[in-house]
Amino acid sequence: MSDIKWAYEDFEEGGVIPLGEKIVTAEEIVEFASEFDAQPMHLDEEAGKASLLGGLGASGWHNCAMYMRLFCDGILLDSTSQGAPGIDFVNWRRPVLAGDRLTATSQVLSKRESKSRPGLGLVTFRSEMANQKGEIVFELQNTCMFLSRGGQA
Repeated sequence: MSDIKWAYEDFEEGGVIPLGEKIVTAEEIVEFASEFDAQPMHLDEEAGKASLLGGLGASGWHNCAMYMRLFCDGILLDSTSQGAPGIDFVNWRRPVLAGDRLTATSQVLSKRESKSRPGLGLVTFRSEMANQKGEIVFELQNTCMFLSRGGQA
């Protein structure tokens, strides 16, 4: 486990972790929406322009999936992650449109040792994705569970 980058003790309260970036394509918006959220504004440019989104827009659930990919690549896949008990909140603050470049970060809000499971710690994150204009388009808060390196959280 020593070659893993992120274990419980590696997270610092207040620390901000860059998760990388993603360019959103029209093709992936339509592909995701076709399978999971087939509303017209996610399937057709003209319908998107006629909607409040103002263009072909990614489903909010697609935003969650894109964020999760960045969170996995930025932290989870190189960690002692044991999953998460849930999500405190998710907000879709602005439309994500075809061609947007999203950048994600996660800030460690708090951490605590599990009372019932030695060697397990809980880390609460507040995460955001911003578009190329610096506008926050997505925010999420959740707690994740991580094993410690030495068996003590």
